[in-house]
Amino acid sequence: MKIGNCIVEIYIPYSSSLKEKRSVIKGLKQRIRNRFNVSISEIDRNDNHRHSMLAFVTVSNNGKFVDKLLSRVVKFMEAQRQFEVLNYKLEIF
Repeated sequence: MKIGNCIVEIYIPYSSSLKEKRSVIKGLKQRIRNRFNVSISEIDRNDNHRHSMLAFVTVSNNGKFVDKLLSRVVKFMEAQRQFEVLNYKLEIF
């Protein structure tokens, strides 16, 4: 069994309040869940209205599949216009 996780730091330049940030994050989380079937959560920077850290996780018996899926999620996030991906860290156990 292979477990893959990825932590992504994002910057939301046009957010002027926590309410706007939550709206962006909520929509993003729903699109990622629906499209890639991974678990996702905001894990840090909850009180900063322009920065967020998200973690997503998947489990499979194939390590290559896990790596490919998590890489596709990161590419999907990088293509979004509402925010910028500043940094990410992908791990497979």
